[in-house]
Amino acid sequence: MTSLPSFTQSLLAIGLMAGVTLVTRFGGLWIMHWVPLHPRVEGFIQGMSGSVLIALILPMAIEGDTAARLALLLTAAVMLLWRRPLVAIAAGLLLTATWRALVGLP
Repeated sequence: MTSLPSFTQSLLAIGLMAGVTLVTRFGGLWIMHWVPLHPRVEGFIQGMSGSVLIALILPMAIEGDTAARLALLLTAAVMLLWRRPLVAIAAGLLLTATWRALVGLP
């Protein structure tokens, strides 16, 4: 694979990642077609979204820079006050961009 140009390797990697993503998503839907929806299964499915969200956010809160941590706090505050996810995410992104533009990366 080292003989391929870097651009071709990048396109191949992107294509493979997209293919794996599609297979897992469609495979999950296909498998869930055969699983009866009992209350325990429904509870598991509902709890997964929160678990995935925490798994994405926690490393950023622990190892992130000041801008990332402030953005997490602002996003949480806006979400608690207005309960509008898009507004909360936009506020966090705006704070991060402003902080990094004015103060720098750390």
